[in-house]
Amino acid sequence: MRIRVLLADDEKMILGALSALLAAEDDLEVVGEAAGGVEAAEMARALVPDVCVLDLSMPDKGGISVIRELRHARPSVRCVVVTSHTAPGHLASALSAGAWGFVPKTTSAKALAVIIRAVHRGTRYVDPEMAAKAMSAGKSPLTRRETDILALSADGAPIDTVARRAVLSQGTVRNYLSKIAGKLQAANRHEAAHVARQKGWI
Repeated sequence: MRIRVLLADDEKMILGALSALLAAEDDLEVVGEAAGGVEAAEMARALVPDVCVLDLSMPDKGGISVIRELRHARPSVRCVVVTSHTAPGHLASALSAGAWGFVPKTTSAKALAVIIRAVHRGTRYVDPEMAAKAMSAGKSPLTRRETDILALSADGAPIDTVARRAVLSQGTVRNYLSKIAGKLQAANRHEAAHVARQKGWI
């Protein structure tokens, strides 16, 4: 029985090359290729592949959001994240969302095929180097709510705009951002957002 695989990446050349290489494996069948996260979620719901290989960062919907959606809509689908972003927080976010695998884009198609087989058997796989970086970086000091507030303000929007997005008063948002900056030892919210992005916490 062949392992049914769905691929999602917004870079068409990478998507096409990976699809061809994995399809050459006798026990793998590429059942779909999605050019973005929204399409990936739709195709996964319709096709119900065994394993979904997702790019972490896609413009319409990132891989982690797709994993969260499929965890409820199609819990049998096991997801592997491939990424060029090595910030430690991304790994933690992916695993907490329900990812079964997390690997860099430098992983060869042959190695990815081995990982897909392992995930299909029920074994989780995390790239060792990425795991080591995540362990040395430590956990985010921000609460989930603080992380959300920082993410909503990360584009430099005015406080009143951030308050509307968060459905909070401007004073409450200022208090949150001040606390966040303190926790991250940042001079202001812009520096705090920069630090959090580097760590992969937002």
